[in-house]
Amino acid sequence: MSRSRPSTVRAAVAVSGLALVGALALPASAGIVDEPVVHSAPDAAVALTPFGTYETGIVDEGAAEIVTYDAGSQRLFVVNAAQAIVEVLDVSDPAAPVKLFDLSTAGTTSADGSTVPADGVANSVDVRADGLGAVAVEAPAKTDAGWVVFFDARSDDGAALGAVRVGSQPDMLTFTPDGAHLLVANEGEPAEDYSVDPEGSIAVIAVGDEVAAPAQEAVATAGFHEFEVGGSMTLPEGVRIYGGREDAGTGTPEFPVSENLEPEYIAVDGGLAYAVLQEANAVAVVDIATATVTEIWPLGVKDHAAEGNGLDPSDRDGGIAIGPWPVLGMYQPDGMDAYSVDGQGYLVTANEGDSRDWDGFSEVARVKDLGDDDLPPVCEDLAELTADEALGRLNITTADGLSEDAGCYEALYAYGARSFSIWSTAGELVFDSGQEFEEITAAALPEFFNSNHSESNFEGRSDDKGPEPEGVVVGQVGERTYAFIGFERVGGVAVYDITSPADAAFVTYVNNRDFSVSVEDGGDVAQAGDLGPEGLAFIPADASPVPGTALLAVGSEVSGTTTLYRIDELDDDGNGDESGDEGGNGDESGGDDDGDGDESGGDEGGNGGSDDGTDDGGVSGTDDGDAGNPDDGTDGGADDGTDGGADDGTDGGASGGGELPDTGTSSTLLLMAAVTLLLAGALGMAAAARRTA
Repeated sequence: MSRSRPSTVRAAVAVSGLALVGALALPASAGIVDEPVVHSAPDAAVALTPFGTYETGIVDEGAAEIVTYDAGSQRLFVVNAAQAIVEVLDVSDPAAPVKLFDLSTAGTTSADGSTVPADGVANSVDVRADGLGAVAVEAPAKTDAGWVVFFDARSDDGAALGAVRVGSQPDMLTFTPDGAHLLVANEGEPAEDYSVDPEGSIAVIAVGDEVAAPAQEAVATAGFHEFEVGGSMTLPEGVRIYGGREDAGTGTPEFPVSENLEPEYIAVDGGLAYAVLQEANAVAVVDIATATVTEIWPLGVKDHAAEGNGLDPSDRDGGIAIGPWPVLGMYQPDGMDAYSVDGQGYLVTANEGDSRDWDGFSEVARVKDLGDDDLPPVCEDLAELTADEALGRLNITTADGLSEDAGCYEALYAYGARSFSIWSTAGELVFDSGQEFEEITAAALPEFFNSNHSESNFEGRSDDKGPEPEGVVVGQVGERTYAFIGFERVGGVAVYDITSPADAAFVTYVNNRDFSVSVEDGGDVAQAGDLGPEGLAFIPADASPVPGTALLAVGSEVSGTTTLYRIDELDDDGNGDESGDEGGNGDESGGDDDGDGDESGGDEGGNGGSDDGTDDGGVSGTDDGDAGNPDDGTDGGADDGTDGGADDGTDGGASGGGELPDTGTSSTLLLMAAVTLLLAGALGMAAAARRTA
């Protein structure tokens, strides 16, 4: 499961009726910290500047998760899982977002005759270019079938247009670029006790040309039955099938592969959809026209002992120590986007990592605990690396790495890759950012390296998944194509130029966070900035409420904030703002405070923490991560993909621009917006001056 959502929230919060719940409200305060952290490459061609924020005031309960933009109405739609609603924000003045109303789904009659209940859970939202919107709703018992509720994104009240029934736990949905289909990743996680483990699937919904809900007959389901034993398709070696009901001792499933595979995120290229199977460390290829899974390809592993693929695997090593270790990192991406260069499609993945860690079955253990609790020990050649300051604290899977006689663990498999990757649509690794994410955050935040989100600390996540890259979105700015990657734990967004896929290069890292404020230690979340970035939406320049300037919207689940960033092109010296609009380049600042403690929360999706409970209470979350580099130990390269166009990867789209509309905002708010923009410009000039000093 991708999102760090407490299971109590998932089970208990209600989704109340797709209707007008809140009246027009003033924008919430706060959000932009005095000195956002900025670390850029010397030749950075763009600057990322936070300049507008909406705050829910709800902390650490997933109050701002998935974000999508409708150009026709200049509205943002933000999934608030804490209240199980979708908040609708007017961002026609993006420096001062204003909440309009809530979309809720309870009481909506579905085309199959069922009714969406009040205690369902909103998981995802997307809007088509003409304003047709869709919300994925999980059933109160997540193992039951869920719904997709449709709405008009440009309506005045958000009234429901209808709903259709889909598979278990619809976790992510997206319209195809041509708008003809809506694709839904039905994750199908098991019950905590493994009494039930529903099948994972991808719903392919044919949506008409009108802004209206489709019939139930429009829903087709792409499943995995053909990959079962005796089916027409062969499951490739390397696709992780483990930890199902049979391993949990709760039954022998008829379709073990189908129950095991859990679609997480979907990207589209042409007539094919690509669905991440995160825990399985694989990607499923779906033919949209026939709603069939035609292929599954494993992503393989990264050798962290190879040059450029290092990681810092310990929160007890006394400092920043990024280097080679005999660890194999499973890529296990969460977020994914697609783009093309010269007619060749590529997939961009944020390699977060995830485990199965339920009451009925858990695969998580620290390296030093192998040999205890009926687990085999590490093999002799790894025994000297089990100290806390070495690999002892690292969380790894017990489901992989055993010797042939199962007597000892001869290889250590960690969760995630602490990186982002670019893959061809044939499944070949073209580029990986290697250990750069940890190097970048170490340079930008030496006192808060691998910090957790709710607590400002030093190395709190080194033994897990490091910065934990969660979401990624692709967009074009000027003639170049960029990937924007959000770091769930330490926070911030890294920007890479991916115009040439094989030669992707770091541009800038910006973190709208004040590390002197530690929420877990009693700090005020309103002063902390953005904590736990989850969903990202790219707003192209021709659809932006700031004429000619692309924006990035980021929802942060821990702080419950939604922040808008300007994306400004810089001149040849990396200075100045070429967009012609106010704003600028942001500011630079290192972290503050000492941040020693090491804790991390449990893993996302309600998976509990997994610590051994020893060692001065330094519990860490469930999973772990790794890092990576382009060539070492992974599949061959691909195309150099020179400049060329790119897809912005955002559904919806549409044109925009033109003069900023009169939204009826009061003179006070306009003054606040003007001051905010002037301050952003000043901070940008200061940052530019420091970069050239």
